[in-house]
Amino acid sequence: MHGRLTLGIALLRVIGLAALILLLWNPVATRRLPASEPPLVLLDGSLSMRGYGAQWRAAADSARRLALGGVMWRFGTDISSAMPGAELDTAPPTEGDSRLAPALRAAAGRGGPVTIVTDGAITDRDAISPDLLRLPRIVILPRAQFRDAFIAAVEGPTRITATDTLRLRVSYGTAGRREAGGGKREAKLTATVDRTMLASQRVPLPDSGIVSTELTLPAARFPAAGWNALSIRLEGVNDSEPRDDARLFPVEVSAAPAIVVLAEPPDWDVRFLAHTLSDVARAPLRMFSRTAGTGTGERWIDAASLTPVSETDVRGAVSHARLLVEGGDPESFGRFPARAAMLRWPTRGGQDGDWYFDPPPVSPVAPALGAIAWDSLPPAASLVTLPADSTTTAVLTVRLARRGPSRPAVVISEALGTRRAEIGAAGLYRWVFRGGRSAEAYRSLVAALADWLLAEHRTGAEIRAIPEALVVTNGTPLSWRWIGSGTPDDLVATFSNGSTARRDTLRWNAAGESMLVLPPGTYRYQLAGGSEHGMVAVDTYSDEWRPAEPVLRAQPGASDAEVMGLAARDRWWLFALALAAFTGEWAWRRRQGMP
Repeated sequence: MHGRLTLGIALLRVIGLAALILLLWNPVATRRLPASEPPLVLLDGSLSMRGYGAQWRAAADSARRLALGGVMWRFGTDISSAMPGAELDTAPPTEGDSRLAPALRAAAGRGGPVTIVTDGAITDRDAISPDLLRLPRIVILPRAQFRDAFIAAVEGPTRITATDTLRLRVSYGTAGRREAGGGKREAKLTATVDRTMLASQRVPLPDSGIVSTELTLPAARFPAAGWNALSIRLEGVNDSEPRDDARLFPVEVSAAPAIVVLAEPPDWDVRFLAHTLSDVARAPLRMFSRTAGTGTGERWIDAASLTPVSETDVRGAVSHARLLVEGGDPESFGRFPARAAMLRWPTRGGQDGDWYFDPPPVSPVAPALGAIAWDSLPPAASLVTLPADSTTTAVLTVRLARRGPSRPAVVISEALGTRRAEIGAAGLYRWVFRGGRSAEAYRSLVAALADWLLAEHRTGAEIRAIPEALVVTNGTPLSWRWIGSGTPDDLVATFSNGSTARRDTLRWNAAGESMLVLPPGTYRYQLAGGSEHGMVAVDTYSDEWRPAEPVLRAQPGASDAEVMGLAARDRWWLFALALAAFTGEWAWRRRQGMP
């Protein structure tokens, strides 16, 4: 009996010491808890999922099976989500882009297991953090290999006159795997309006990549004045994906140019002014340059085609213009009398130096220039003295090397119902070369002057909203911008496509922008309550139709279940065990008469 009692005391001592050592060491034990959120499936909703060789039905079935009654999101240009019961896998894909990063960031904030079902050809792989791609399970259903010829882009003026020649820069190419000895080496590039052929030419097809060519056609070939939907198509390619073989290009043909630019001589300032003015004014523009000919003296040429034009033609264009721009040598100004609004820019004969701009004073165009950081812009290279009297209003002022009195750099005036503006600072084209905020400042200045000069020719209500682009690719929303005065109001827009018409409401965000998604087609639009009208188009073309290699790889994913850590000192029973063991040992030793 005495031996068993001694062994029991020793056992209590060992238990108490073991518990005390664990409490001093304080090891941490971890365990995984089940996910608190239901599973989430990210299904690729871009057009590539229903392109040639795509496996959309298999992808939809896989997403439905993997969701397990959880939540499904479709990603593309944006994120479309649905709770259980809402079927996102039944409607065909319509998104014009494959952007996965926004969906992954939203999924990371939600928690729970994530599965991605895609063809692997996403467009924002570099924008995705490796940590975001480590956890999700990725299921890749790649498209079959195929050969494709396509038109990548069409660039050119969207507003021309009846006497102009439209010059388009067409970028086209091929992609995908070429079979040995197969495939055409040549195709025909055509331009049509309402199935009427306007121009065509044979073009060689590259083995791969994109090349460019110029397609020209006289404006006289267009069937009617006003807006025309020009279709540029590659014919005779016989590829597997015909939906990217054509592009739409809206063109407005008017009887006479609304803006005429006379450059004597054609320097950088006048050229950049004409290019920006044609963009911001949204009106037909024609530029004439006076140059020295070989053995024939000075002559006028069309700046777009570089073909000679007679002085009579120039005089006729000036007489019908709503805005006349004269630039270059001030001694050549006034050669052609005009009753139109006038913008003059003398770029020669000024005082050289670094002329820095001051914040704009009060003027009719000051509200459009108030947001520009004028002290951060490059200085003007020279300054011509402009009139500063009671008949003119200074729009911008400058100071030489930021010292001395301010001198007018841009002035405006109005007399007998005719508006005039004059720019005395030369070298502003450097703002465009610099890009960024400087380029935006240049664009804002030209737009403000053009709006003020052309305001007297506008009839009806003010222009409240305009489309940012006249044509967008399939699955891309049309972006509209509010340019009217006051707070943006919701506008009802009517879009006519042949015999059908639809109405949509333009609702504006805080930046004065509105997005509207339309199916492919050509639409004539009219905004209710105003005079705004025109043409917009949604291409059948999309970059998503073209072959693309997967940039994601299939992976099983890692568990994102919550991990809980529990330290030894967080276990209350270890304290109780140590206390009970030492107390029991003490009591036992006292009962046996041991110290």
